[in-house]
Amino acid sequence: MTFKSIKRKSIIVSEKQLVKTELLALEQQLLLVIQPAVDGINLKTWAANNRRWIEEQLLTCGVLLFRNFNINKNFDFEDFIQSISSELIEYSYGSTPRTLVAGKIYTSTEYPAEQFIPLHNEMAYSLNWPMKILFFCVKVAERGGETPIADSRKIFQRIDTKIKEKFIDKKVMYVRNYLKGIDLDWQTVFQTTNKSEVESYCRNAGIEFEWRNEDHLRTTQVCQSVAIHPQTGDRVWFNQAHLFHVSSLQPEVRESLLNAIAQEDLPRNAFYGDGSPIESSVIEEINSIYQKEAITFPWKEGDILMLDNMLVAHGRKPFVGTRKVLVGMANSFSYK
Repeated sequence: MTFKSIKRKSIIVSEKQLVKTELLALEQQLLLVIQPAVDGINLKTWAANNRRWIEEQLLTCGVLLFRNFNINKNFDFEDFIQSISSELIEYSYGSTPRTLVAGKIYTSTEYPAEQFIPLHNEMAYSLNWPMKILFFCVKVAERGGETPIADSRKIFQRIDTKIKEKFIDKKVMYVRNYLKGIDLDWQTVFQTTNKSEVESYCRNAGIEFEWRNEDHLRTTQVCQSVAIHPQTGDRVWFNQAHLFHVSSLQPEVRESLLNAIAQEDLPRNAFYGDGSPIESSVIEEINSIYQKEAITFPWKEGDILMLDNMLVAHGRKPFVGTRKVLVGMANSFSYK
């Protein structure tokens, strides 16, 4: 037989065969790592062609990590998100400092490097939130700076039944004071200098508001403590009581603030929905459960982490050196 007599057989490679997958947290069935199986794959093009498959994996695993796709400096993070999601969301009514980079892409929370950011679900302190949140690692810190994640379904399951029942019955009340020079002012949070626009936003979002003086705005809102995922039907622990509660402040920071302002004027605080105080011991127990369920992985430059914001909570570990992680949010959802 000569080589000339052999007919060439065409080989068709499916889109899914272009990547390989691996569960990083196998026991928890969480964090699916997606990597190229062949060289030269354009992540945006591949993702756009496999949008439905990506959605299925996200609902199953809660977190997807796109890694080793040789993303270059011209990579358009916002364009990538738009290729696999619906509209991007502006970070309005935010609770942490961020900088707008371009379009609707922001820096990750700009808290001091030595500060730990507890695990949480993005904007769970409101009645409107993004279903998806994506992180793009541009620069890995010299040390630390990981983004721990945790399954919100397991957080719900582990919390003591009596605590859960009380939160479900009463919900969570968030009280925020926007003061110049103390945390975020109202101009930053609502991204406007027009008080009428602030008032309109609050009315539409079901937020009570009060102008204490020219530059002091106080808002109050009662929100869910537990939510049901609209697609999977899972019950998830979904609030930020543990972040807003006065006990979340470092003792020296809390003491300094209370020496300067009245407790009711603290930048943020959380109560049960009827206005009664949440016990510090309850907040401690909830924080402990988040820590027990936390999963940590090391960042690599070019990584894109995609989370179902209801199924999975995220945080940030302290770090040393320069760290640059960008954030984009998509698929707005309103809780009723």
